[in-house]
Amino acid sequence: MAEHHSGPAELGAPMDYAEHEKTYKFFLEGSKIVTIFCVALLIAMAAGFFTSAGFFTAFVLFILLNIAGFVLLR
Repeated sequence: MAEHHSGPAELGAPMDYAEHEKTYKFFLEGSKIVTIFCVALLIAMAAGFFTSAGFFTAFVLFILLNIAGFVLLR
């Protein structure tokens, strides 16, 4: 059965706020990296499929956009 605690739930366990901050910072960095990757992929796919650029040029564009995104958003 569930234990019966008295008092507010916030006082039940000590919180590790430094660890929360690290996790949140890691989540933001991961979200930024995934967003850069997806945007670069969509632009490269559009360049490869809807222009006469071809696969190799679209791939080079994808790599360059990823590098530019990482450098600009550090």
